[in-house]
Amino acid sequence: MSDTLSRRALNRAMLDRQLLLRRSKMSALEAVEHLAGLQAQAPNPPYFALWTRLHGFRQEDLANLLLDKSVVRIALMRGTVHLVTPSDALAWRPIVQPLYDRSVTGNTQFGPDIKDLDHQEIARTARKLLGERPLSSAGLGAELAKHWEGAAPSSLVHVARALLPLVQIPPRGVWGKSGQPTYQTTGDWLGAEPDESPSPEAMFKRYLAAFGPASVQDAQAWAGITKLGDVAERLRPELRTFRDENGRELFDLPDASRPDPDTPAPARLLGPFDQTVLSYADRTRVISDEYRKVVITQNGLVKGTILVDGSVKGFWEIKTVKKAASVVITPFERVPKRDLDTLESSAHRLLTWAHPKAESHSVEVVAGNLD
Repeated sequence: MSDTLSRRALNRAMLDRQLLLRRSKMSALEAVEHLAGLQAQAPNPPYFALWTRLHGFRQEDLANLLLDKSVVRIALMRGTVHLVTPSDALAWRPIVQPLYDRSVTGNTQFGPDIKDLDHQEIARTARKLLGERPLSSAGLGAELAKHWEGAAPSSLVHVARALLPLVQIPPRGVWGKSGQPTYQTTGDWLGAEPDESPSPEAMFKRYLAAFGPASVQDAQAWAGITKLGDVAERLRPELRTFRDENGRELFDLPDASRPDPDTPAPARLLGPFDQTVLSYADRTRVISDEYRKVVITQNGLVKGTILVDGSVKGFWEIKTVKKAASVVITPFERVPKRDLDTLESSAHRLLTWAHPKAESHSVEVVAGNLD
């Protein structure tokens, strides 16, 4: 009979593996790999993710990794852009490719426009164009439209992004820089193509190392693909199994950390799009269903959140007006004074880090409204 892990036990395991029980002395590169990548569809969330997890993290620590190709921005899990090491980009893109294959014709916005076109020919043409020089979405669309007159450029780019392993190259993702995504293939940017014999088993274990213990459904929610139950079964002899309070089977690495459920958890500011609130089918180990509906908006934006005793209890945002920068903290419920003091102190440090040139910094706490 498998041991049962309480929700609090699962929470503490997640916090420990996500470097949220205590700040780590890992390098930025080590952390990106340890965390199984960082959610990165917007340029700055990876910086906030590392700021809250690492001792002394500076923006240039990550920016330089992008510039020297030690990390890359590429569409991977859940159909979203992630910041990962090149080895993970090349190993994981083929595993999640079925998600992108389905999106070619299954996308209601672009599908009808391209359903009668040769999708592989579009991809081959896009690869050739990007081999000549990096192109933005608009530039690639304009070039592709010369070959497929009558098709919307955005629809043609959708095919290219789905079928090719495209990297968003710098300055996209570099702190303080701006600009639209500009693409090259992994072959052109990294000098390497995605793995021909990828290992879903290795990817599943990496997920457990960063987020476990977890169910097959959790892993599928993180990856955005199905059929990981077969992978888990092949790995079963190597893994430990547990049950959660609802009887769901959970898998984990045998030697992974599972702290005592009573381990103290410091109050934290999690950045926008933090993967802790996105990487499970059952997210109640970190956020209630009620609060999730407020934190994750209908158009897919994910607010920065506050963790109190390991769980999301509200959100925060930075506001800038002229030369002033402020953090507004919005708890959904009463927060113990000690935790609120910690959050306010963290917010002041965050402003010093994120907006060092602002002439004034302030922190405000306002009451949340769940309606």
